[in-house]
Amino acid sequence: MNPLSVSQLTEQIRLVLETELEPVYWVIGELADFRQAPQGHVYFELVEKQGNQVLAKIRANLWQFTYRSVAAKFESVTGSSLKNGMKVLAQVAVNYHPVYGLSINVKDIDPSYSLGERARVRQETIDRLTREGLLRLNGRYELPQVIQKIAVISSPTAAGYGDFVNQLENNGYGYQIYHRLFPSMMQGNEAVNSLISALEKVELSAESLELDAVILIRGGGAQLDLDCFDDYRLAAKIANCPLPVFTGIGHERDETVADLVAHTRLKTPTAVAEFLLAGFREFEENLGLNLQRLERSVRLKLKEEDQKIHQLALRARFLSGNKLSMESEKIKAIGSRLGFSSKNVLKLQSSTLDSIARELKKTSLAYFQKEKEKINHRELLLKQLDPTKLLEKGYTRTESGGKPINLVKIKPGDELLTISKYQKILSTVTEIKENE
Repeated sequence: MNPLSVSQLTEQIRLVLETELEPVYWVIGELADFRQAPQGHVYFELVEKQGNQVLAKIRANLWQFTYRSVAAKFESVTGSSLKNGMKVLAQVAVNYHPVYGLSINVKDIDPSYSLGERARVRQETIDRLTREGLLRLNGRYELPQVIQKIAVISSPTAAGYGDFVNQLENNGYGYQIYHRLFPSMMQGNEAVNSLISALEKVELSAESLELDAVILIRGGGAQLDLDCFDDYRLAAKIANCPLPVFTGIGHERDETVADLVAHTRLKTPTAVAEFLLAGFREFEENLGLNLQRLERSVRLKLKEEDQKIHQLALRARFLSGNKLSMESEKIKAIGSRLGFSSKNVLKLQSSTLDSIARELKKTSLAYFQKEKEKINHRELLLKQLDPTKLLEKGYTRTESGGKPINLVKIKPGDELLTISKYQKILSTVTEIKENE
């Protein structure tokens, strides 16, 4: 037995590795524990996983001079910097040190592989969502005519969130949309869990806040910074959300999986805000058109009834004229035949004639009065249907949040909109008393 020292053994290991291994290899792995030292060198582990299980890992070094060129090239192609969790294709040289053990020195990283790997994983996620019937599940919801209360998931410091709020609150029409922020990380390794947590908080608050929709927004960013929005767990959460989900992720060139499963996909946060405001404008325009149709219908009905009255008057005048003419002819005929009759007979016939004339007049007047009452009643009913008449009488309509106050639970501090014929009055409730 010829024992070796530790240094002799490590030297043999080094020599075997140098003689048996190629100078460089291309290796696929995931970056883990990625950190940069003050001197500019980068240290990390290159890891192979199967699901969440680590199958293999090795220490890796990326020296300062190489890191500068590799990182610059990678960011120029992908739009993102190297970071934890990213899957890369790296050119490495195996290195063995008697003190620090086995490691690899990274010589280069192929950025095109990271983009291709991202596309492959994205397509696998889309295929899985399609098989499970989740891809258009959230699209089953029918949007209300006007979306008035929304939950917003975004980073509170994101420029896109600021643009969205500014667009909503400073619209030129005075529309008011209640919005509540549910903060979340929008990129990085923890973004998926943060976004899912924010969606769960929205679901818990949806009923109490009477929410109409969920808005998921962020500003623009690098292509690889959008990886969290291609995650299956986030996409499934959006698909199963009990509210319609809108996305405005702010990326013009590509659709994320989150965009595909959302109810409505818009390119930017401001585009989402404009879509919501457009719903208000369309509703207001339709309301105006309906009021115009109602007013026109009332005018046509009044004109139609006026024509009926005129026709009835002409008919009554014609009938009474004919009746009087016929009776006059009868009188003349009777007078001619009884010209030589006694005065008593003439007096009796004259009395009969007078009675007939009075009855005819009474009947005509009663008929005219009855028809006039019918016409007046119909005219009154038609005028009562005219909403402007109610406002002219001093009546008003009061709303809270766009709804009549009899359909809303009013509390002190709420704002009320009172509409009269010439004014719209905005007031704040200071006290509520029940009718006794």
